Amino acid sequence: MLSIALPIAFGLVAAAAGMSLWRLIFGPSAPDRILALDTLYINTIALLVLLGVHLSSPLYFEAALLIALMGFVGTVALAKYLLRGDIIE
Repeated sequence: MLSIALPIAFGLVAAAAGMSLWRLIFGPSAPDRILALDTLYINTIALLVLLGVHLSSPLYFEAALLIALMGFVGTVALAKYLLRGDIIE
């Protein structure tokens, strides 16, 4: 059952990542692009978790945690830059 579900999940998450990349490149405004970047790193985390399940390796889960941490910090920094014009006061 897992051999059927994993390729389907890989395809659907990759399609979602592609649509997020499209919005990141051709987004109409800066907040839309930041949201697309946020969604793109969440899709990357999902792909890494799926790859970890597929290969039965805990290394990919650690990489997903690191990407989640960096993505959160990046999103906060970009949002603060949009609101105030600078990151560090």
